[in-house]
Amino acid sequence: MNSENDLLLPFRLIPPVKDYIWGGTRLRDEFNKNSSLERLAESWELSCHNDGRSIIADGEYEGITLNEYLEKNPGAAGKNCGRFEYFPVLIKLIDAKNDLSVQVHPDDEYAMAAEGEYGKTEMWYIIDCEPGAELIYGFREKITREQFRAAIENNTLLDYVNKVPVKPGDVFFIPSGTLHAIGKGILIAEIQQNSNTTYRVYDYGRLGADGRPRELHIEKAIDVTKLEKPENKPLYAPAGSGDSMQNIGFCDYFTVNKYDSTDSFGLVPEDTFIHLLVINGSGKLISPDHENFELPLEKGTSVFIPADTGRYVIKGKISVITTAVPVSDTQAEK
Repeated sequence: MNSENDLLLPFRLIPPVKDYIWGGTRLRDEFNKNSSLERLAESWELSCHNDGRSIIADGEYEGITLNEYLEKNPGAAGKNCGRFEYFPVLIKLIDAKNDLSVQVHPDDEYAMAAEGEYGKTEMWYIIDCEPGAELIYGFREKITREQFRAAIENNTLLDYVNKVPVKPGDVFFIPSGTLHAIGKGILIAEIQQNSNTTYRVYDYGRLGADGRPRELHIEKAIDVTKLEKPENKPLYAPAGSGDSMQNIGFCDYFTVNKYDSTDSFGLVPEDTFIHLLVINGSGKLISPDHENFELPLEKGTSVFIPADTGRYVIKGKISVITTAVPVSDTQAEK
């Protein structure tokens, strides 16, 4: 155990929420997100981004932002985060009552040059969806840059995109440069790089809160979009009838596991923080290494477990998504 972190304990997070025009009310009604906003499109469950920062809900650091906590306790993120210029991960719950815009995210090199922040590789876990729900995932077939531009200008882009039916438990890994959109009636957990750079290319002719069409970013999108049919295939993570763990996402920025438990399971945050997001059920987080420590868990609870602070056990009938930062190839070689 890292002595610097011996006194640090896990804590729950209060997410900033966003009321984008396509959002619904399920995050309030089902996931216990409190807000006076009419729509709760997104809750940023783990965020150090300037556009919305998570607040610590309990413990010694109650009331300060996660950013402030990590400035006071840099070791809490873990040494695996040390290769990044700033905190690398952002995690959201997203309730798409209506279709999201068709969009794309740049890679790190392009985003740093154009926007001054990381690009965005992300993954989606489908928590729930309406019958017949589908999303957009790349193109049906390879197209040229000229065809892409013409499809945007002629309002025929939807004739070229790859529409994928979804069901609860589906997992989609979306590298930067992949054209995509969440369809209406889908509720997801999104694990992504710590970035808010999005290039919108099609928005169904909708108007924003100011009564004007929402901004498109056509030239930048054309610069960064991969025009081939995506190689990645959706993964299905079945709901556990008993106790199970499945790795549902892995890249340089994050590794994601889904746990379904009817009793208990353990976590050890070695060299990395662990973020815990409860997507169903209830229980509690305890630790054999920290006497009298206990956090209640319910659907929608978001918990930050500091790196190198011992062993933890989750008890209850519960489904959980955990996110951590993996060891880099360079670290692994040492």
